Amino acid sequence: MVMSDMKKFKMPEETLNLIGGVDTAAMSGEAFDKLDPSNGKVLCRVARSRGEDARKAIECAVAAQPAWAALPSVQRGDILRNIASEMKKRRADIAAAVALETGKSFKDAEGETDGAISLGFFFAGEGQRLYGRTMPSATPNKHAATVRSPIGVAGLIIAANTPIANIAWKVFPALICGNAAVVKAAEDTPVTAWLFGKIAHEAGLSSGTLNIIHGFGEEAGTPIVDDPGVGVISFTGSAEVGRKIAQAAGKRLARVSLELGGKNPLVVCDDADLENAVKWAALSAFSNAGQRCASASRLIVFDSVYDKFRDMLAEKTKSLKVGSGDDDDLGPVINEKQLNRMLAAIEDARARGATVLAGGRRLDDPALKTGFYLAPTLIENAGPDDEISTVELFGPITCLYRAKDFDAAVALANKSLYGLTACVHTGNLHRAISFAQRVQAGMVVVNAGTYGSEPHMPFGGFKCSGNGSREPGTEALDVYSELKNVCININPELA
Repeated sequence: MVMSDMKKFKMPEETLNLIGGVDTAAMSGEAFDKLDPSNGKVLCRVARSRGEDARKAIECAVAAQPAWAALPSVQRGDILRNIASEMKKRRADIAAAVALETGKSFKDAEGETDGAISLGFFFAGEGQRLYGRTMPSATPNKHAATVRSPIGVAGLIIAANTPIANIAWKVFPALICGNAAVVKAAEDTPVTAWLFGKIAHEAGLSSGTLNIIHGFGEEAGTPIVDDPGVGVISFTGSAEVGRKIAQAAGKRLARVSLELGGKNPLVVCDDADLENAVKWAALSAFSNAGQRCASASRLIVFDSVYDKFRDMLAEKTKSLKVGSGDDDDLGPVINEKQLNRMLAAIEDARARGATVLAGGRRLDDPALKTGFYLAPTLIENAGPDDEISTVELFGPITCLYRAKDFDAAVALANKSLYGLTACVHTGNLHRAISFAQRVQAGMVVVNAGTYGSEPHMPFGGFKCSGNGSREPGTEALDVYSELKNVCININPELA
C-alpha cells in the first residue's frame, strides 16, 4: 500500500516557480539539483530564482491582493476549505513528495500532511470569526469598534524540516486575513511547496494570490525581505538569519514574525516515571532525525536518578532503527552540509572532554552509506557553556546534564539564549506548576515531549527563539492583519 502510493506520485523533472498561477522558469535560466537525503541521488532540478524573479512574484501578488481582500472573509474561508479538502484528496501525493524530499518515512509524512490539512480547515473557519470588538466611548453619541484589515502582501520564508506543515502554518492565516502571499520555498523541499501551490489554484484560489519561488536565501529570500511591496514577513529558521531579516525589515518598518528555534530542556525529576521519561526523551530528541525547532537537545536529570536514566536512555538510543521505511524510527538529515556540521560539533565536544554514549558517527551500512544518515547520538559530560550545549544543531543529537535538585534543574533549563519549548517529568503537581511558571519558554509540557502544538494553539518562544509573535492559532491573525479603530459619531436629531 505504502510503496504503491509512493510510486504513483510523479516527481517533476524540473520544479519551476509558480507566479501568477503559471509554472515559470527562473529568468536567468539557472537551476540547481535537489538531492534525495536517503541516497544522495538527484531527485529533480529546481529553478534558481534571484531578485528579478522575486520582484515578478511580488508584482503579481500586489495586483491580485485587492480583489482577494474585497471578498468577504467568509468567502475566503470557503476557498481555503476547498484547498484543505483538495489536500485531503491528494493526501498520498503530498505525503509522497514530503517523504521523497526529506527522507522521512511515508508514515511520518502522512502524519505531517494530516496536520497541515487540519490547520487548513481551522483557518477556513476563522473566516467566519474574523472578529473585532465594540467598546464604549466616553463621548456621548459615539459608536466605537475595531475591525481587522489585511496588510497587503505577505512574504513567507519556509523551513525544510516539516515542509507541508510549515507552508500551512504561514499560508492559511496570511490568506484568510485578506493578504496575497509570496512564498520562498526551502531549497531542500521545493516540490512540496510547488505541489501545494498547484493544489491551491486548482481548488479555486485566484491567480497571483499565492506565488511560490525557489532558490537560495541570499539570492531569492533577501529580495523579498527588502522589497517595499511586502508588508509582512514571516520566517522560520536560524537565529542568525532571523536577526538579519529583522534588521533589514526594520529599516522600512515592515512587520516581522520570527520563529528561530531552540535548545530545549527536558527535565527528569527524582519522582518521574523513568520508563515514560525515556520514551519521551528519545522521541523528543530523535524523531524527524532531531530536525525540530522543538527538539529536546538538553536532558537535565536529577542526580539521584541520573545513572539509571542514562543507562536506560543509552540502551533505547542504541536500539533505534535508522532508515526511510515505515518501520524505522528516524531518517536522514536534510543534506550533507548539515550532516558534516553535526559531525564536527560532536568531534569538538569529544575534544573538550564529553563522552559519546551512543552514535556520534555517520552510518556506513551498505543500504545507508550514500544517504545523509547520522546515528542517533547521546552525549554526557559536555559543559553547559560548550558549543554543543548552546548552539542549535538541528539533528539527532542530545546531551545529558546533572542537577542536584529542582531549583538547580530550573536554573540550568533557563541557562540558554533560547526559550522555545520545555518539558518536565514529575509526579508532583506542585513541581509541575512551579516549573511551568518559572521556565523561560513559550511552550511547556508535563510528562510528555518538548513538542505538541496543535492548529488552534499558539507556538513561539522567548529570547532568541523569536520576536514574540505566535503562529498558528488565532494569535497568527495578529501577525497578518492590521487593527483599525472605527468611530462613528451619531447625530441623535437625525435618528
